[in-house]
Amino acid sequence: MKQSEALAILKMGHNAFITGAAGSGKTHLLNEYIRYLREHNAQIGITASTGIAATHMGGTTIHAWSGLGIRDTLSAYDLEALEEKPYLWKRFENVHVLIIDEISMLHHYRLDLVDKIARSFKRTDKPFGGMQTILCGDFFQLPPVSRAYERPAEFCYHAEVWDKLDLKICYLEEQHRQEDGAYLDILNAIRDNAVSPETTRILATRKNQKPESIAEPTKLYTHNTDVDTENMCELEKIPGETFEYTMTSKGRENLVAILKKSCLAPEKLCLKKGARVMFVKNNFEEKYANGTLGIIEECTSLGIKVRLANKRIIDVKPTSWRIDEDGKVKAEITQYPLRLAWAITIHKSQGMSLDAALVDLSQSFEKGMGYVALSRVRTLGGLSLKGMNSNALEVNPEVTLFDIQFREASQKHTKNLHANSPEEIARSHQEHLRKVAPQKNVKAKKVDTTEETIRLVREGKMLKEIVAIRALKLGTILDHLEKIKENDPTVDLSPLEKNMPKARLQKIIQALNKSGMHGGVYLLTPTKALLSKDISFEEIRIARLLLKK
Repeated sequence: MKQSEALAILKMGHNAFITGAAGSGKTHLLNEYIRYLREHNAQIGITASTGIAATHMGGTTIHAWSGLGIRDTLSAYDLEALEEKPYLWKRFENVHVLIIDEISMLHHYRLDLVDKIARSFKRTDKPFGGMQTILCGDFFQLPPVSRAYERPAEFCYHAEVWDKLDLKICYLEEQHRQEDGAYLDILNAIRDNAVSPETTRILATRKNQKPESIAEPTKLYTHNTDVDTENMCELEKIPGETFEYTMTSKGRENLVAILKKSCLAPEKLCLKKGARVMFVKNNFEEKYANGTLGIIEECTSLGIKVRLANKRIIDVKPTSWRIDEDGKVKAEITQYPLRLAWAITIHKSQGMSLDAALVDLSQSFEKGMGYVALSRVRTLGGLSLKGMNSNALEVNPEVTLFDIQFREASQKHTKNLHANSPEEIARSHQEHLRKVAPQKNVKAKKVDTTEETIRLVREGKMLKEIVAIRALKLGTILDHLEKIKENDPTVDLSPLEKNMPKARLQKIIQALNKSGMHGGVYLLTPTKALLSKDISFEEIRIARLLLKK
């Protein structure tokens, strides 16, 4: 499928899975669709499974965006706690298109948990609450890593919601990386499980060769022990004082041990000025992500400063990793979110694009490792191959089978797209925009009665949608509903319940009952005095409409 064909499918509003080899333009396609939606003022959930991938689109992680965090289960209590957060409620109310990039690194059960959260906030059983959901990634990457305290993980196509989404598969086949066509042929041969003697011969020409790049090569190893040894060796080469930063901890001992085992920041961080480092936690406010590389500009007993590739200096602060239970912190560790990065593991390199790399595949132990490591490098000349064992170029046979299915489905969806006339496709695009974007220069026909308002409520429309459809203020809509209830106290206004979190609604109702009726009416001001400042008069009016007199 071409990028233009995939973009046409996205504009039709279909749920989609975008895939393809390195250089096929997956992220470019997403950015084109994002630009198109923004031109029409549509609000979009722009996310990725990792912080590095999210920064490529100006988004955030799906874990942070959805409120899921590091959870691997969701209880009814957890969902209620999430619904207590007004910013999440507003987010899900406004967003009609959700994008998740680098889906291969997201645990299958976490995709199901995000779906569960979306359905809860959207008050519907439709997958992802009815949002257009666009997944993007390449399953020829390594499977998601499970930390010590997490459930075993599989690729996202094993998630329960995967089939329910009825995804249109967009398998991008064009190549947009022009740096080295011969090297792309090698990568595609590995991907297609078609490695020939010629493939291995060409790779062998890069064994122990210095990369043809002015950039210092990043060293990619299969095991953490090799990474740590290499990094300490490089650190010792730098003259000057070494500063040590020791991790602190508090809480239950067994939970602290779990945190330390899963945290990428070392318990003892040794640094010198000029050391190469990598951030190991996302901080979008400071504009760095888990995987961002930099050089130590300054390190003292008072703090650390890191210079990024764009010359920006970051004054790094210690950060904390926590385990919460029932809303309470049970364990916490604190450390600077850094580790040495002359060398990194192949797992950690996923999502990176490097000008030069020294790759050691002599201890490759997982199918797909060779493809992931080699595809990080832009050109064959940028590669130095230290070693390679017999299974380094193997790929996951399950992924190969799914890849065949994805290619076939993509061909079918391409054919179905072209079965539509250009006029039909254009109409479909406009219909989708009407659903996800506010319409300009379209005024709703003025309705003198309140019947149109109550009809829209009974249809299950959110109040924000009714305001847009009627081109009226929220206060006017509530006036209509109060008039209707005054004339018919038995009228069913229960669809209004979905306009705010259950727990928030319950608090307001309790305050109304506590304030009591005055002259047969629940008054707003006495009720508001009993509530927190962030609760508006409009919310109290909505809750009052749901009370039975």
